[in-house]
Amino acid sequence: MKKTFRTDINGLRAWAVVAVIFFHFGIPGFGGGFVGVDIFFVISGYLMTGIILKYLHNDSAKSPALFVFDFYTARAQRIIPALFFLCLVLMVVGYFYLPSGKYEQLSTHVIGALSFVSNILFWKESGYFDVSSHEKLLLHTWSLSVEWQFYIFLPVIVLLWWRFVSHKLAGFFILGFIISLLISIVGTYLKPTPAFFLLPTRAWEMLAGGLILLFGHRLHFSNNVQRWFEYAGYCIIVASIVLFDSSMQWPGSWAMVPVLGTCLVIVANQQQSIFSGHGIAQRLGDASYSLYLWHWPLCVVLVYLGLASSTTAIVFALIATLILGFLSYRYIETLTRQKLGVLNRPMFTSVALLALGLLIVPSIFVKLSDGLPYRLSSHIEAIFGESDNKNPRRDECHVAGSTPVPECHYGGDKLGVIVLGDSHAQAIIRSVEKSMADPLKNVLDWTLSSCPVIEGVKDRYDHDYRCGEFIEETLLKEKTLPNDVPMIIVNRLSATFFGSNELNPHGDLVGGAAPKRYITTPYDEYSNAYRIEMRDGVINTLCEIAENRTVYMVRPFPEMGANVPDSMGWAAMQGKEKHVMLSLEDYFKRHQYAWDTQDIAADRCGIKILNPLPYLCDSENCYGDVDGLPIYYDDDHLSERGGQLLIPMFRQVF
Repeated sequence: MKKTFRTDINGLRAWAVVAVIFFHFGIPGFGGGFVGVDIFFVISGYLMTGIILKYLHNDSAKSPALFVFDFYTARAQRIIPALFFLCLVLMVVGYFYLPSGKYEQLSTHVIGALSFVSNILFWKESGYFDVSSHEKLLLHTWSLSVEWQFYIFLPVIVLLWWRFVSHKLAGFFILGFIISLLISIVGTYLKPTPAFFLLPTRAWEMLAGGLILLFGHRLHFSNNVQRWFEYAGYCIIVASIVLFDSSMQWPGSWAMVPVLGTCLVIVANQQQSIFSGHGIAQRLGDASYSLYLWHWPLCVVLVYLGLASSTTAIVFALIATLILGFLSYRYIETLTRQKLGVLNRPMFTSVALLALGLLIVPSIFVKLSDGLPYRLSSHIEAIFGESDNKNPRRDECHVAGSTPVPECHYGGDKLGVIVLGDSHAQAIIRSVEKSMADPLKNVLDWTLSSCPVIEGVKDRYDHDYRCGEFIEETLLKEKTLPNDVPMIIVNRLSATFFGSNELNPHGDLVGGAAPKRYITTPYDEYSNAYRIEMRDGVINTLCEIAENRTVYMVRPFPEMGANVPDSMGWAAMQGKEKHVMLSLEDYFKRHQYAWDTQDIAADRCGIKILNPLPYLCDSENCYGDVDGLPIYYDDDHLSERGGQLLIPMFRQVF
């Protein structure tokens, strides 16, 4: 366990950070650049295991408790200063430029990042590859939280194993690797979002680095064989970066590919490598942490400014990443390590806790103050505010995944109407309530996120998806309700037939080419056969409901293709007026198949049609705002303000 500097590992850091940065900026050829994080995890596991083994095998007089404390201190000196400075800059700049909702969100994420639990926060909010995640300035800190959590547990567990189980640590690392890998594969299959963010499904990658350290020195190969190991490792890494993409379920078994490539490069131990030993790779490796920290906020800024697809803007952002990253490395990372390194343990702990408190406490204040509203003009705040103008009972009454549907009632004590559908149905449910003339009647909320009204529908990726089961339950329950109670069905049918039309900030379609939904067997593309099967599923389900009651189905809402409040708000921040609109021609290119499906159901079993276009569109275009304020809370869900426009339409039901 000699203390030597591994230029190959430092250069490998450069490969990892460049892959991640180019992926986030949407550089062609880097669709799988997110594997850079997996490379970092393997490197961390290798290095941290080396530190622990050095302590154990050197017969140090230092007590285990003191070693663990020093281990944490060293990690804190490495990680916290640059992260603290980034968070500080973002909070200061955000005070002047972020609307209250986004400033409150930033304050929450700062607290999570500095407490190293941001991976848990982001898991509960949305998926890493979701469009909404591109607007979270500290999204990338999830990986730091995973690493820090690993750092907390690793030395303690290893020391306990060493003392009470065996001085041979291979058993622990092998057992931990196998368990974590199995959890990762099964978790990615069943629960992809938590599997992406949480430590139990990521620990195996870091434990793989530990296994390389434990067994690598026992492997003796010629220099030629080791060079071929390196070539193979880099080929695997490059293939992962080029061939993988964000539509893959990650990490799961696919993550074994870049992990294997990283392990081969580390085992090869080539210190004068043409891939990693040159000056550019070494300098990028030195500054990789700071480069990683600063690149993502710049990506988000481009999204805010609507420049994420601009080649010129991307080039300037990459240059800014280099400048800020190297400045952070030189004047934050290096200097603070030198200054803090001379402090004794109690003094360093006091300084670190004081610094964290000086930023966490104000962040808590910002969060409790709802993002300090009134810093910007009332008009700008009102535009952005439509993002939160949703059903106030949404969190209570609208669920996703396997959570049982709460079946909320809106209004009086007597059942007046049933609303069945997905989040589009939930978005207008209070408008239905307001359209009822009888205040004694109520609306029954039967809505489940991302659930088309198709009996037996399944999800090829999320095996905990219970939409089909929910629809089957509603078909049974509705037969027990009075037949004179009408049902209104609202679904984002075109997303079922053609997939999501959301684009990521680089203009690429989100969601992949393969349909997520199926009835009998998964399809690999949105083929005519797939659409016919799904259409039949929709019509058959509608007709079964229509046997017992009057059924109204709402035509598809215009999907604007851009987050309306954000698009208008960021334009207003730049002194510009922007209106998000969709031509009727484009509307029907997207929704004609859904219209035809509804018409077939109307002819076959007498369902009635409600058309929102006269209330949201004119003879040429559909609009995302009225009187300069959005009527959507994102790109395709009507806000409460937008739902008000449809009250006259829903009155036709009563």
